[in-house]
Amino acid sequence: MRTTTVRILGIDPGLNCTGFGVIEACGGQLRHVAAGVIRVPPGELAQRLAHILAELAAVIRATQPTEAVVEKVFVNVNAKSTLLLGQARGAVLCAAVTAGLNVHEYTALQVKQAVVGYGKADKIQVQKMVQRLLGLGRAPARDAADALACSICHAHSGGALRAVRLSKSTSRSARGRRARAAWSEFALRSVPKAGS
Repeated sequence: MRTTTVRILGIDPGLNCTGFGVIEACGGQLRHVAAGVIRVPPGELAQRLAHILAELAAVIRATQPTEAVVEKVFVNVNAKSTLLLGQARGAVLCAAVTAGLNVHEYTALQVKQAVVGYGKADKIQVQKMVQRLLGLGRAPARDAADALACSICHAHSGGALRAVRLSKSTSRSARGRRARAAWSEFALRSVPKAGS
């Protein structure tokens, strides 16, 4: 049976910086395709949202993903910040849907659980695990790492992997154990040895 490749665009919306990350999931393997950050210039809100929409549309045309993933918005203590983030997220959703992509959403807890194996992981842990899981030479920038983490979460959740009919050996518990083991190995290697 031929294995299908799914190309997933993860997006981390923000009114100042919008991160994006594209991976391919094929037969249980993940491959980095592209990642970066859309820097939004200051100005009127409408122009800033238009910039996000146009730049993300260009990313979609260049990378040709088959589906998109966006983190769900949580309600912040600061209502104004939450509203602005929601508007940036709206521009992102419009770009994805206009391009004909199916859009999937996950909470920050789900994304961190899928990537690090721990729902309250910090930004550095997410960056390092994204680097490790995708075999990158260095950790991606925070916004790009968060976007790649969304893509990885979707691949690990079964959303993309159902499309490629992976075997039962890639169950959620097995993936969680592998993520925790990889993080533990990384953490042990990162601790300086006595006398060094």
